[in-house]
Amino acid sequence: MQQILHSINDFNEAKQVIPGGVNSPVRAFGSVGGTPRFIKEGKGAYLIDEDGNSYVDFVQSYGPLILGHSHEIVVREIVKAVHKGLSYGAPTELETSLAKEIISVCEGVEKIRLVNSGTEATMSAIRLARAFSGKDDIIKFEGCYHGHSDSLLVKGGSGLATFGETSSKGVIADITKHTLVAKYNSLDSVRECLRLSKNVGAIIVEPIAGNMGLVPATKDFLQGLRELCDKENIVLILDEVMSGFRASFKGSYPFYGVQGDLCTLGKVIGGGMPLAAFGGRSDIMDMLSPVGGVYQAGTLSGNPIAVTAGLATLGVIKQDLNLYTHLENLANRFVNGFQEIAMQYHIALQTSVRGSMIGFFFAQDSVYDWDSAAKADTQFYSIFHAKMLEKGVNFAPSQFETSFLCAPFNNDIIDSVLVKIEESFKEIKAGQ
Repeated sequence: MQQILHSINDFNEAKQVIPGGVNSPVRAFGSVGGTPRFIKEGKGAYLIDEDGNSYVDFVQSYGPLILGHSHEIVVREIVKAVHKGLSYGAPTELETSLAKEIISVCEGVEKIRLVNSGTEATMSAIRLARAFSGKDDIIKFEGCYHGHSDSLLVKGGSGLATFGETSSKGVIADITKHTLVAKYNSLDSVRECLRLSKNVGAIIVEPIAGNMGLVPATKDFLQGLRELCDKENIVLILDEVMSGFRASFKGSYPFYGVQGDLCTLGKVIGGGMPLAAFGGRSDIMDMLSPVGGVYQAGTLSGNPIAVTAGLATLGVIKQDLNLYTHLENLANRFVNGFQEIAMQYHIALQTSVRGSMIGFFFAQDSVYDWDSAAKADTQFYSIFHAKMLEKGVNFAPSQFETSFLCAPFNNDIIDSVLVKIEESFKEIKAGQ
């Protein structure tokens, strides 16, 4: 039995000074119950909590750490950069180098701007798209998360496609009335939005949705979006904050062959540091200040420490692009084994893989949008999560998150986790 006294005490103390005891809601374990583990350090594929318990980590900071925790080269380069200063408030050659690296890889990206978070990237991309198109309304998809800016904290109504309703207090209707919510993987839903509004200037979508669990777009859906945007003069924004440099070196592009007019990136490009970006066609990007009239700024944007971490991470990846094949093979080994065990214990399970990204739902039917994802058995997931955590395996504290592998994972780690999954299912079925 694990001892988690330090985590319990730390959580109680944190709740006295931090709302809910956490700085991002999912970390509070509200969806799964129990006590969040307070982490002391991460090494490779593992996390170690304040009580000294070790966990195989399928969260990897929700995606950035494709090389694993505390990668030697990334840490070394960060330490070197720290000795030169933490932030300058002035341009550096490092920023240009990272911009060139990203542009050389990402299809359709001609210019790019660095920011500090995915929320900043998507918020800025939408402002830019509205300015370029001259139209106010946007379409997003139910189940896709693009950060917590006001116009994106919107949920769908009861119809096929409606003007959105706010999903957070403090967001005013005058803002969300310009956001329409469509069904993921449904072009008919998008067409209905376009029928409701002739003022749509941007469509933003996760080509590989990772924020309702892993739900990849179909090829016909994404290519159909591209065609609709071209026909209606709408700016297509591909949100690859999660999938960029994760699903493959070129993100979603090898799976779909679809370019956005703009795209957003984050997570992997910062190597675990706060860094994100938005980029795209030059004619759109050149509307940004100081060249154009769209204002966007940030004191710590492109700070040398985060940029160094990103450059180091991409540098290591480029040395061996077989990393993606290796991780995808491991991901398939995991989901195939998971499926076999689930069948043995008559447990409904749906899985998907995109490179080093893994999705699994305890659901009877295939998952292709938010409505089908929401049918998953969240109560069973909570029990499963607690069992696996107790056995030293860290999955995200929500059914509706993606799992991630990192370079230090190997067959032995995967197989050891599968053994623990079988033990957990056996105990759950026995009512233990």
